Amino acid sequence: MTSSNLPKFNKNEPRFFYGYIVVIAAFFIMVVSWATYNSFGIFFNALLEEFSWNRAVTSGAFSLSMFIFGVLGIIAGALNDRFGPRVVLTFCGILLGLGYLLMSQISAIWQLYLFWGVIIGIGMSGVWVPLLSTVAKWFVKRRTLMTGIVIAGLGVGGLIGPPVISRLIATYGWFLSCIVLGIAVLLFVIIATQFLRRGPNQMRQLPDGETEGNYQATKSVTNSFSFKEAVKTTQFWIVFGMFFCFGFGSFSIVVHIVQHAIDLKIPPVSAANILAARGAMVILGNYILGAFADRIGNRQIFIIGFVVMSAALLWLPLAEKEWMLYLFIVFFGFVSGGMGASESPLTAWLFGINSHGLIYGVVHVGFAIGAAAGPLVTGYIFELTGSYQSAFLTCAALGVIGLISAVILRPTTKLEVGV
Repeated sequence: MTSSNLPKFNKNEPRFFYGYIVVIAAFFIMVVSWATYNSFGIFFNALLEEFSWNRAVTSGAFSLSMFIFGVLGIIAGALNDRFGPRVVLTFCGILLGLGYLLMSQISAIWQLYLFWGVIIGIGMSGVWVPLLSTVAKWFVKRRTLMTGIVIAGLGVGGLIGPPVISRLIATYGWFLSCIVLGIAVLLFVIIATQFLRRGPNQMRQLPDGETEGNYQATKSVTNSFSFKEAVKTTQFWIVFGMFFCFGFGSFSIVVHIVQHAIDLKIPPVSAANILAARGAMVILGNYILGAFADRIGNRQIFIIGFVVMSAALLWLPLAEKEWMLYLFIVFFGFVSGGMGASESPLTAWLFGINSHGLIYGVVHVGFAIGAAAGPLVTGYIFELTGSYQSAFLTCAALGVIGLISAVILRPTTKLEVGV
């Protein structure tokens, strides 16, 4: 980037940094969208009882949506780089709300795959990469912490969504519940989206309180990778594999932990509270591990996370009482929050921010493929064996693979700085 191409900033920069408004808006979008989306595990039991579908087939709709969410995240990230988050999130918010409204009309399995798998999957494609890529452009010094605050919205949604939606379904049925959720998503997501801005240039500000001289000298701006350059590096594919292992284990638990608890004779409402507890721990992980990541590096957070996640998944087949499931979810949810907060900053650390939306969108497909495969494979293993034990051990094995990948990951030479 030459001096003639550098953006012009307001010398009389206003005291209030608009990046905080972006973080707040993104946080609320995360809360609403993920509170509804991660509650598939609650609808899962209701659908099984209503239509007598098997677990593998029913899980497939969620897997399809996660696959679409990941693949279209590439397009959403590229569109975010070009048009900004308001355009992308408004369109996706409309589709997301429409998907839940249509869910109230399902009577056949193909409709579940169309409404949840395709329409909601497309809607969710704009709720991750564009938001986190936008935050990465607004912040440098506290990038992981602010990313963690945004992703904490996922945890808050996971905390309030399952108990609220389970009681909503118990009181009014899942048909009416879908209508309520559809209206809530349409209103809250679209309104919050209007407060987003593409980056500090649009508000004539500098990222994260930087001085203009420091900003012009920042390596992440001047030495960023293009997508073509990034995809040719070994680091790109190592991170892709790490995200796959993370997604596989995470969403196997999100989709199946409630049903697993019910199989252990735990009441449905109490089982939903276990999933809600995951949301609470994700929030803590976002904040605590997000703050540590800015000090010790995002790669180290993934190393710690995979160690704890693998150990917790090895414990899960032995957990047959409610308190034991809570002990599992406390550790599992905590490190999941920290790892989620570190995804986007890890990508920025390796490849810079100029093409961050597109690069992160592509590498995040690894997570989405894992998140799509995990619930489906877990469901099929249950149908074959009549138990979740082998499935949980499979998730643990992938956690070990993710750990090895994180240990061997090294900085890219173009942006080689301290981790």
